[in-house]
Amino acid sequence: MTTPKFKVFHDDDQLSASIDKLRNNGIRDEDIFILDHDNDHDRRNRKETDANKMGVKVTGVGTALKNVFRGKGDKLRSKMKEIGFDASKAEQLEEELDKGKTLLVVTNQDEVEF
Repeated sequence: MTTPKFKVFHDDDQLSASIDKLRNNGIRDEDIFILDHDNDHDRRNRKETDANKMGVKVTGVGTALKNVFRGKGDKLRSKMKEIGFDASKAEQLEEELDKGKTLLVVTNQDEVEF
């Protein structure tokens, strides 16, 4: 498994432009994900950009079941670990999400230009 590539955004327009760029560069939709602390903001971004939700299909049933009983920060960190981030990177990225930022993640790619 390759380490996921990522970029943190505070501006939704820049996020959308970056996703368009990824698609234009041949990145498959199933490899593009958005993570956000705010569920409504997350849903709006995914709707506007057609990016994927990081659900059971990606994280597996075990993680999904455990996430039912976890707080939002714990859920986000567990999802990040499940797709290949180490614990310290997941913690660092989740802290950025705490500040209202959005995380764009690309999986299964060796090189990505955001």
